[in-house]
Amino acid sequence: MIANARMYSVSPEVAALWGRLLAAIIEKAGVRVSLIDHPEPKPMKALWRRTDMGAVFMCGLPFSRAEPQPVLVAAPVPSPPEFEGQARYWSDFVVRADSDFHTVEDTFGKRIAFTVPDSQSGCVAALTYFMPTKGFTPAARVAARNGDAPLYAEITAPTVTPLGALTAVVHSAAEVAPIDSYALRLLRKYKPELTSQVRTVGQTLPTPIPALVASTTGVDTLRSAFLEAHQDATVRSLMDQLLLQRFTVPDPASYAVLRDRFEAATRYWSRHRFATTIPPAFVTNHR
Repeated sequence: MIANARMYSVSPEVAALWGRLLAAIIEKAGVRVSLIDHPEPKPMKALWRRTDMGAVFMCGLPFSRAEPQPVLVAAPVPSPPEFEGQARYWSDFVVRADSDFHTVEDTFGKRIAFTVPDSQSGCVAALTYFMPTKGFTPAARVAARNGDAPLYAEITAPTVTPLGALTAVVHSAAEVAPIDSYALRLLRKYKPELTSQVRTVGQTLPTPIPALVASTTGVDTLRSAFLEAHQDATVRSLMDQLLLQRFTVPDPASYAVLRDRFEAATRYWSRHRFATTIPPAFVTNHR
């Protein structure tokens, strides 16, 4: 079996830490799992289609839509207090720190950077946020008033990763981007020269965080090693550096909300125009 943490390997330093952490947990479990690289520009979908996954980070949206679903091994619980000790996350809307934008609505008519079309945190969470639903967020109210007028001038070309979306804002290739909240905290710690140039003007609703998954059952020993990882002093040190409190095993059914919101967003944005200019990769669902 294989293990991979590319989803949250937001910098070379973080990738090395994830490698050390996964190796330590696998060693304690005493199972045969090999760490592999799956660097950009290789698509994550190719990794998630493998039949030998043992502990591979997978976005919750593709997980919720997969048939059959992979087996949940463990999910990270980030340590920053705003995560409230839960295996959840959200998307932070970031803009340049020196911009005049103070709310998400202020960025309407500008350019927004998405990662890839099937990313929950880098795309679909934002699409859901902008829909006029029963909750009617402030941005959704503005969207409703705009009718069929596009909310944005442009969706920038797929930026693929949270770092790519962040860099697009820093380099003024886009005015705003939704960023995975856990990835953003890691970037603040290990890429402060970039994150110091942005600030947050809004956030989406929290949803279950991406988890480590396996292709088949029979991973009980490995799962137990993840659940007990924070009790080992050496492993605990690595987890602290990765802003992790512990690992837990969420209910697979809790991810269904991501599928439901994706389907609702797809229906809504097939009837309403999100942006004037949309790259081909995003056209199908976000015309």
